[in-house]
Amino acid sequence: MIKARIAGTGSYVPEKVVTNFDLEKFLDTSDEWIVSRTGIHQRHVAAADENASDLATQASRKALEMAGVAPEELDLIVVGTVTGEFTFPSSGCMIQKKLGARKAFAFDVSAACSGFIFALSNAVNYHRLGGVKRSLVIGSEVMTRTVDWKDRNTCVLFGDGAGAVVLVSEEGERGILSTHLHSDGNFSELLYQPGLGASPTEPPQDHFVKMQGNEVFKVAVKALSDVALEALEANGLRKEDLKMIFPHQANKRILDAIGKRLDLGPEKVFSNVDQVANTSAASIPIALDHAHRGGKIQPGDLILLNAFGGGLTWGAALVRW
Repeated sequence: MIKARIAGTGSYVPEKVVTNFDLEKFLDTSDEWIVSRTGIHQRHVAAADENASDLATQASRKALEMAGVAPEELDLIVVGTVTGEFTFPSSGCMIQKKLGARKAFAFDVSAACSGFIFALSNAVNYHRLGGVKRSLVIGSEVMTRTVDWKDRNTCVLFGDGAGAVVLVSEEGERGILSTHLHSDGNFSELLYQPGLGASPTEPPQDHFVKMQGNEVFKVAVKALSDVALEALEANGLRKEDLKMIFPHQANKRILDAIGKRLDLGPEKVFSNVDQVANTSAASIPIALDHAHRGGKIQPGDLILLNAFGGGLTWGAALVRW
């Protein structure tokens, strides 16, 4: 059976680093307060001339090089993002232009922090239909431009970055075994960002991220755990078969709670949130690249990717590496 296999990974984070101690200088907060609640020590912030498509292009070049795939060989580019520099054209089209991937068709997926999983699922289905042989799936965000830097409840959480994977169609046991996607707009008020198309208000409403953190935590932990079990059950596999899971890097408390709920030790729950913070749709592909290049996953390993974001949206992908 033809599967879409991850043949290459890549990631990129901006050069500028903002630590918790930097935030102490202008926020009513402290390193201890942030670390104890989120596990985050620092975040990367895009330069004034860096946009989501620029970060994505850097990550994509690394993934393509690892996979041994030239940009002009790509059939498809799918990007999970909510922070593209344009409403249109899509970030996918901008990345296609910057890479020189003229044969590929390109589009964006908007599912907030679940964006990469939703983009991956789209690409996998194109591979299964047979029209796509090589694709590039990306998560890229400049979330630091969406937060109120006077609001310590949100601005301490987010960072900028991009991650990418190259998928190739192959026969065999390795590849994406299944993807599972969910949405529930009834909880949309828990996590959202007003858009440019919102009805005008007096006074004019801002366009910063809004979040009810405690409520999001409760829903996220259950949803992320449930969708992980759903993916395993759909493939006749057990938690014990997993080498590692890669949850969305929202904060350390959520990661710890998922591990506990699934009865997985900390060595099986990948985390790099301390160094990059919550990069929204970019978090899973960045984490995957860090683990891959760090030798933490090997061919044949069973891994699970699961994400949760505004919408509310959540999903998972089960992968035989």
